[in-house]
Amino acid sequence: MKTSQSSISFLAIVVLPLVMLGGCAELQPSSQPMIAKRTQMHMGTLVTVTAVAFDTQVSDRAVQAAFDEIKRLEGLLSTWRSDSELSQVNAEAGRRSVQVSRETFDLVVRSLDMAQLTRGGFNIALGPAIEAWSVTERPQVPDEHVLEQLKPLVDWTTIQIDKKLQTIYLPYKGMRIDVGGVGKGYAADRAVEVMKRAGAKGGVVALSGDIKAFGVLSERKGFPVGIRHPREEGTLIGIIDLHDEAVSTAGDYERFFERDGVRYHHILDPRTLQPARGCQSVTVIAKDGTTADGLDTGIFVLGPESGMALVERLPDVEAIIVDANGTLRVSSGLRDRLGVP
Repeated sequence: MKTSQSSISFLAIVVLPLVMLGGCAELQPSSQPMIAKRTQMHMGTLVTVTAVAFDTQVSDRAVQAAFDEIKRLEGLLSTWRSDSELSQVNAEAGRRSVQVSRETFDLVVRSLDMAQLTRGGFNIALGPAIEAWSVTERPQVPDEHVLEQLKPLVDWTTIQIDKKLQTIYLPYKGMRIDVGGVGKGYAADRAVEVMKRAGAKGGVVALSGDIKAFGVLSERKGFPVGIRHPREEGTLIGIIDLHDEAVSTAGDYERFFERDGVRYHHILDPRTLQPARGCQSVTVIAKDGTTADGLDTGIFVLGPESGMALVERLPDVEAIIVDANGTLRVSSGLRDRLGVP
């Protein structure tokens, strides 16, 4: 699915069809689970929510609760909306701090923690550089001088937070926070929590390539997802059963354009503000979507060796890395779980 200008691929991670069983309305509530599934557009992508319960009203209510929560978070975190909290933080860059909600503050704090963990590979201050590239809107290679001028504005270590006042301050005019690399995973986590409160016994929340699963499906040990091949469209490199886990993939095929035989994609190396070149794709499995979503980008930037070394040090985190040469690397804790498609 690539043209000479740009491309947006389909899902990097696919919830396999057997998760979405049909004919459930005919089952008896007292003995068999009822499955509700709906898809809506939120956060600039298709969002699919599946809920498992022993009552159709409960499963339907859980699905709606998930969508309501994702929509609410979009109003706080989306930089495409001028009235969102993060847009207000960006608008006040270089002028004043902005008090934000607990959710926005917590996500920014966690994002800064992941930046520290990945030695800046994951960086929510890359907003100005992302805008300069605008990979899918106007495919072009920014001038080196322009990128050099942006470097002071993408230093995540200058972001100031006040935990007591719950404020965020960007010290330089032109700085811009962008949580696109972690926001969908965070939204999936929050959606799962409201689904549980609504009475769902299991389910899946999928925001594009960010998926969070909880509970189990009847007669299954978990929720199976397929990991797509970064170069062969329609081909899977493996299947994973999720057990109260999240999975997220960062790939150089998701948003890119080619110029003179060179692939320019949307995952930028904060040190050079050029596309990171060490990997084709990174899939991370973690206990929560926020971690999986942030780490896949950070590991992609770190590269296959440093990235896998980090994964092996972290508890409850596994990864599948396809390096720049197409070599598949699987973390030690995942090798026995990765199924053949």
